[in-house]
Amino acid sequence: MKIAVITLSNEGARVAAKLAASWGACDLFLHTSVTEVPWAQSVPFSPAEQPPGERAADVATASRRFDRIIELTGEIFPLYRSLVYVAPTGVVVRAIAPCLEHKTVDPAVVVVDVGGRWAVSLLGGHEGGANELAMAVANILGAEPVVSTTTEATKDLIVGVGCRRHTAASTIVAAIHEALSRARGNLARVRLLASAEVKADEPGLVEAARQLGVPLRLVSSEEIRHTTRAFKHSDFVREKVDLPAVAEPAALLAGRRTRLILPKQILHGVTVAIAQESGVQI
Repeated sequence: MKIAVITLSNEGARVAAKLAASWGACDLFLHTSVTEVPWAQSVPFSPAEQPPGERAADVATASRRFDRIIELTGEIFPLYRSLVYVAPTGVVVRAIAPCLEHKTVDPAVVVVDVGGRWAVSLLGGHEGGANELAMAVANILGAEPVVSTTTEATKDLIVGVGCRRHTAASTIVAAIHEALSRARGNLARVRLLASAEVKADEPGLVEAARQLGVPLRLVSSEEIRHTTRAFKHSDFVREKVDLPAVAEPAALLAGRRTRLILPKQILHGVTVAIAQESGVQI
């Protein structure tokens, strides 16, 4: 089923437009107070769907107006497997509360602030796929994914990966396993694979994450360029992708309170680095 993106404000509409431009196949629900819709990378409406006064080329995807978010949620909750609200968390909690049935049937719900800074996995983390959805939203927006399920919170390793174009998934998987062995870690402790956003469409890396069952976190180029974290720079990487490095900064920046426990290693032609997150000390 398609993803539904719901928002209440002009600021939220800008975030929703960016998600729509990336996903394409999603339905937008805009509050009647929304007056500015910055449609980008548009996909035309059919003539019957085109809103009055708007050119087809200015519309990203089908959208619908609503007045009350609680009533809208009650209507669409059983119709979609994924709901992304660009709205305050409290408002969303009140809207979905009357609709909840069971974790095996409820949709994934992710909440994003109107600044596009946080993507919170609110409902259906594992069963509904909200953890993966929050990661996908975060990668599109350059936001921080917020996942609080216990099984994820106990994982403490982030594996940064840099690779040449068209590197096979099997090669990347082998390099990750070897790096984990060198760091005396194991796959069960890996919370994220991490790389630079320029690798978003790298099929081998995406497939490697899928085979390993680990989310892929993409770190923005600007964050890598401007971080004050210490890591080894590479002239080769700078020449190829205009970044000082990939594996080490991605591993460090994808998490919180991180430190490198395995500096970058070149294994099977793949660059791998491993960072460890520390919990709150009491």
